Amino acid sequence: MPSSVRNARTRRANPLILLLALLGAALAVLTGAAPATAATTPSPTPSSSVTGSPTPSPSASVVENATIQAVAPPCRVDAGSGCIAGTLRDGNGNAVKGVRVAVSTSSGDTATATSTATGQFAFKVSESGTYNLTVNRGTLPNGVTAPENTRQVQAVVGALRAAFFPLEGTFSGSEATGTQQNNSFLARAWRQVSQGLLLGLLLALAAIGLSLIYGTTGLSNFAHAEQVTLGGLLGYLFAIQLGLPFVLATVLAVICCAATGYVQDRLLWSPLRRKGLPLTQLMVVTIGLSLAAQYLFQYLFGPQVLPVSNSIQRNTGPLDITPAAYWSMLVSIVVLVLVGLALQRTRLGRAARAVADNRALAAASGIDVDFVIRVIWTVAMGLAGLSGVLYGLVYGGVSWSTGVALLLLLFAAVTLGGLGTAFGALVGSLVIGLVVQLSTLFLSNNVKYATALLILIVVLIFRPQGILGRKERVG
Repeated sequence: MPSSVRNARTRRANPLILLLALLGAALAVLTGAAPATAATTPSPTPSSSVTGSPTPSPSASVVENATIQAVAPPCRVDAGSGCIAGTLRDGNGNAVKGVRVAVSTSSGDTATATSTATGQFAFKVSESGTYNLTVNRGTLPNGVTAPENTRQVQAVVGALRAAFFPLEGTFSGSEATGTQQNNSFLARAWRQVSQGLLLGLLLALAAIGLSLIYGTTGLSNFAHAEQVTLGGLLGYLFAIQLGLPFVLATVLAVICCAATGYVQDRLLWSPLRRKGLPLTQLMVVTIGLSLAAQYLFQYLFGPQVLPVSNSIQRNTGPLDITPAAYWSMLVSIVVLVLVGLALQRTRLGRAARAVADNRALAAASGIDVDFVIRVIWTVAMGLAGLSGVLYGLVYGGVSWSTGVALLLLLFAAVTLGGLGTAFGALVGSLVIGLVVQLSTLFLSNNVKYATALLILIVVLIFRPQGILGRKERVG
């Protein structure tokens, strides 16, 4: 009976996932843009800082008023003034210089700064309030575009506020400065490998929960990526709006996301399971839940990209990423190791693996299947929330559409690693992260996500069970 159950699941799942992968790849290629390059989604390149050592090239101020003043980065806050600062980077993380950024208030005060050789710009403000920033698209170098060139920043006297503008495309030649001074292929490849590992670890946090839900319930949860968005938005709410320390804000965001997982299973999925609804109908429910969550996020938080931290940092170290990115990688590795140990060494973890292998046999053995599934939902949503907070920290912020951008990558990682296997989701996420980033060495940044889906299709053709999935006989 266990083999037949798994065989039936394999027959149902693989054609569905293969169809999803084909559709996703076709859409990405036809539109010429990957999902994560939406106008309101941060470009997946860690933002660098303006809080490091001063650069010799100051920001040029065209118009200055008493309340706004363009200054040479780094901008220093004091008791009577605050700062608005940011760094402009293209799709491959190269600093973009010579771009004019204007800031204004509703009262008509204006100032303009020009990005330095390291892509930095900064403004000092003497009054708290809402400031509107605009990137002059006409000053962008050839090959670089700004899908969304306006931002609203709530500046506060005595604090630093970050302004992030996700840019698309790349440029080279005499304009390349700063991080692009070393333009050798090996240097660029190493940079993309480090970013691929970072993206893979962040994807793994969310993909493991998605895989565990599929393994224990057979459900493909299309609303799972919205938990990533929720985590990032809660991080913004707690850290920026309420001013809590970032670590405390992260813990609260994870707890809230985990609580939503518990409530979801208690009020929605558990009753639907008891009614015996087919998995296809349950999957449609997850799609509806995903759409409802997206519109709710946009209504509550608006369409703009929202930062989860005011810290703006400079790329450093052997991986050429920000200190926040190093910490995010460390936290991801620690959490993933703890999850793996819990699945292997704890009683609950063994029960979860038993339910994933054969739910009926696990129930006959005395395991409380409903309790195990509820714990899985709770933990999975908490991990997705943590992934969202760290994603917003590393990539400049989150928006209502962040989950939409990551959904196909999460399904690709889960399917590539092996459906229903937590360790397979980890391996699949790392592979997807590396493929996505390394593909930019040869292809346009706009279609890099399509390469991951094409790799997924090839793997499914030759190894349908995924990298770590078990091969099953059908029939």
